[in-house]
Amino acid sequence: MSSTGNSTTLCPSDRPDVLGFDPDDLPDGIVVADETGQVVCFNAAAVRITAVAKHEALGRPLERALPLEDLKGRRWWQLTDPYGGLAIRVGQPERNLLLPGGREVLVSARYVREHPTGPVRRVVVSLRSTEARRRTERSHAELIATVAHELRSPLTSVKGFTATLLAKWERFTDDQKRLMLETVDADANRVTRLIAELLDISRIDSGRLEVRRQPVDIPAAVGRHIQAHVASGQSPDRFLVRIRRPLPDLWADPDKIDQVLGNLLENAVRHGEGTVTIEVAPAPVRIEEHDEKGTAVTVSDEGPGIPEESMGRVFTRFWRGSKRGGTGLGLYIVKGIVEAHGGTITVGRGPGGGAQFRFILPVGAPAYLQ
Repeated sequence: MSSTGNSTTLCPSDRPDVLGFDPDDLPDGIVVADETGQVVCFNAAAVRITAVAKHEALGRPLERALPLEDLKGRRWWQLTDPYGGLAIRVGQPERNLLLPGGREVLVSARYVREHPTGPVRRVVVSLRSTEARRRTERSHAELIATVAHELRSPLTSVKGFTATLLAKWERFTDDQKRLMLETVDADANRVTRLIAELLDISRIDSGRLEVRRQPVDIPAAVGRHIQAHVASGQSPDRFLVRIRRPLPDLWADPDKIDQVLGNLLENAVRHGEGTVTIEVAPAPVRIEEHDEKGTAVTVSDEGPGIPEESMGRVFTRFWRGSKRGGTGLGLYIVKGIVEAHGGTITVGRGPGGGAQFRFILPVGAPAYLQ
């Protein structure tokens, strides 16, 4: 335990009993300086992030043990002056700074005072690697590149056909005009779907996906989707529906449940083979250590299925399996919608050897009906 004057250090790296845990167990780098600016705590994560040995940091002035510069090359400790300046400052927000050698690190600081305007007794510095942020930035960049690529084709088509029609309207027959306008309409719908996917991802990532609960008839919804596939040329014999009654009354967002069913059935029809089986059955849902009523929907096909090594990535962004096409965002959105309802979704191998997706939704009745 180290002591300076009347101030006692509360974060010694050699006395985990003081706080009930060892600073070396923390995932982020922690550096603590006492009231004189001497480093009294330098945990294992700080050693890993800074590549500075603990014995080289302890007891040294903070600005020498942790020499940081901002992105303009200015010395951070001289800029922030934690022990001087305004007495009402409580710390520094997280920002990108540079270690010697130019390595980036995320740094935030907290100034500990005995009373609001008193002298600084401790400076607690948190260090984090920028790798997590870089992964997020790469993910966002990949999302933008994917969507830009997917938008280019339909927009080029729309622009080409409309420009042609405007320039040479009289030269085309009515059937030719109708064909071009139908193509424009289909491409415009494709753009609309892409924009809707982007909005869904934004809401899922920010936790703002709203669920407007209403009574939902899952068997009827399944029937509508099957009819749509039959109308587009699929054989009615390709679909097998099993409904196990009685089903509990389900309250969910009908539009979003349609989105989930549409995506799963589209994947089974497009990427699977043989019979597509849809089963709707009651199922218990575990909520806060209690079993409650729920509805399970299982969609399976008889195709080659999903390789075992890929099943852990099915619900991640941009997963497309062995066949290219689409944005690879559909199943990521499906998972977000199901979880926003308080449900779960899993993937496995069906009885026929193909892919099997199963999601379970709790009854989800509004509070005033419970």
